[in-house]
Amino acid sequence: MAAPAIDLDPAAPVPDRAAAAAYVASVCFKHGPPRLLGAELEWLVRSAWRPADEVDPAQLLRVLGPHAPNTLRTSVPTVTGAPPSSLAPSAPEPLPAGSTVTVEPGGQVEIASPPLENLSTLVAAVQTDAAVIRERLATEGLTLVDRAADPLRPPRRILRVPRYAAMEAAFDRVGPHGRTMMCSTSAVQLCLDAGEGAQVAARWQALHEIGPTLVGMFANSPAAHGRRTGWKSARMAAWLSLDPERTRPPVGLGDDPAVEWADRALGTQLLCVRRHGHWNAPPAVTFGDWIDGRGGLDVAPTWDDLDYHLTTLFPPVRPHGHVEVRYVDQQPGGEWAVPLAVITGLLADPTTLDRARDAVAPVAHRWVAAARHGLDDAELRRSAARVAELAVGGLRDTDPELAALVGDVAERRTLRGRCPADDATVEPGEGELGPAVENPYPYPRDPDEPVLPGGDPA
Repeated sequence: MAAPAIDLDPAAPVPDRAAAAAYVASVCFKHGPPRLLGAELEWLVRSAWRPADEVDPAQLLRVLGPHAPNTLRTSVPTVTGAPPSSLAPSAPEPLPAGSTVTVEPGGQVEIASPPLENLSTLVAAVQTDAAVIRERLATEGLTLVDRAADPLRPPRRILRVPRYAAMEAAFDRVGPHGRTMMCSTSAVQLCLDAGEGAQVAARWQALHEIGPTLVGMFANSPAAHGRRTGWKSARMAAWLSLDPERTRPPVGLGDDPAVEWADRALGTQLLCVRRHGHWNAPPAVTFGDWIDGRGGLDVAPTWDDLDYHLTTLFPPVRPHGHVEVRYVDQQPGGEWAVPLAVITGLLADPTTLDRARDAVAPVAHRWVAAARHGLDDAELRRSAARVAELAVGGLRDTDPELAALVGDVAERRTLRGRCPADDATVEPGEGELGPAVENPYPYPRDPDEPVLPGGDPA
């Protein structure tokens, strides 16, 4: 298991792979009683009157006001020609319940809650801060989109910052789906403590095993870029396709996730190297290669470089001191609370968690089928019904209102083999969506015998 955290000078060079692996294990899996929860919610933003128009970063800057992140502030002069002195970066203010605001490359707005003690407090805080965001956007006719992939607009990056330019360049070498992920998708993420002792591995394994079932239950992105995609979660299909080394689920789940994650981190290619005003990285060079002096780089990596590299890995579940669950599509209306509640309810006690793992075992590797078929898949439908039942039971004593919400959604949708994508209606401006292309996501290939890019079993 992970060693105690290592405190190092960020500017010092990483001496060797062994030291790097020990560091990654120590900072990514911090042990302790599972007490705190947090949430990160992204929404696509568009004009209520001209929904196919690109988001104007200057308009976003105005409506977000003191909450606007510096990435947006520094992008506006480049795009609009506004004097940089009038938009000097400053510390953005948190929202009333403590959430911070970020803006994603395509103009998606994200709020990240502070870590809180329980689920009901977390949901109340996010409700408060989400309402503030909606109100601020509405002052200029902007709305939040209740889907997880943009059904109308092509992916266009509006943030002009080095990180996103480097990401775009790196993903473009693989295919077009990196731009879709960056600019045209949105998610609901839950952040939670890793746990302690043997509990860490069990929670890590379980969060992956329930992933395909939850992807199918909450799939909410059937259209993208003006076309129906033929997938219930075009967002997850894009994630699985854009850079499999960086984004795929683990091929295997062992008993020491910290060591396994460290191996994966050092074996993943560099997305960028931040030196001399340039963020480009040579292709096909891993962080481990950089430590070993391979790849033609004329500088050694520092501990700060390693920390940054860890932020460029995007698997469905990511260890970041705490654990981030990243695989759920954004939901319609206030239903974003439902996947948060389901995951929390399944983790309520060891017995519930064991039963959930048993329920999802037949579909624990079917990420591709879940993204393509949702609950049209009979096995995923069975596992989803059982998961909903267990989540309601896990929440009934501690969060009865959320238990009732999960039960209501399960009754209306899950138990009928439906996901939000099945209920998606044509909205204003969407009447001209093109027909589904045969398969806009050639990787992953076969949804019946799922295979991830690179030949790994899904």
